[in-house]
Amino acid sequence: MLLHEALLELALRGRSRGSRRVRMTYVPFTAEGAGPFFRRFERRFRVFGGTHFHCVPADLPALAHAGSARRRATEVLLASDIVFLAGGNTFSFLANLAQSGLLPVLRRFAARGGAVAGMSAGAHLLTPHIRLAGYPPFDCDENEVGLPHHELGALALVDFEFFPHYRHSPRYRRALAAYARREGRRLYACRDGSGVVIEDERVTPVGDVWTFEGGVERRVGSWAQAGNDHDHGSRR
Repeated sequence: MLLHEALLELALRGRSRGSRRVRMTYVPFTAEGAGPFFRRFERRFRVFGGTHFHCVPADLPALAHAGSARRRATEVLLASDIVFLAGGNTFSFLANLAQSGLLPVLRRFAARGGAVAGMSAGAHLLTPHIRLAGYPPFDCDENEVGLPHHELGALALVDFEFFPHYRHSPRYRRALAAYARREGRRLYACRDGSGVVIEDERVTPVGDVWTFEGGVERRVGSWAQAGNDHDHGSRR
């Protein structure tokens, strides 16, 4: 639950005490089956202070071309206090965001100080690229849409990589240590229900969180948070 509270606090920070309006936009990777997940998202975050909710699926056909639908989606996103990128297949999500023209809108939203949160695949999208979504071979997303290596760049809102659904076992530790050593970039790994909150240059781990740097694993968070379904990252 602390991740939910931390996300709302990011949106409210710096406001006057009388201003409590929080506009949240939920972005699923596909419209198919998104309705129940959006309604659950709305119920959950309304408890923590969300007041207005929109859903903008990344694969809406009307967004594939410049026009009124894309303009409306852009207006909704830029008027939000929080944009929440949901889970799913990370490669399909990135492809849909690129085709819809929403990737530059999300970067613009973040540059203006908006809070961006990601769950599972959505958390991968906050990082410089999504190559880690296809690794390790025993626990990865399939690149079903055939994105080439040079088109795996993501939002780059943070300078590290993120591994969701981490299991603290020798097999996972070896795989992530080898990846971090090879890539030369810090990697955060989180168990389900855990995540990291980034504000400016400050990174706050919430729950069971580890870092991997130069092949070395280090635990940076150590308390489990009940009530969260997946790993999260959020940035403002």
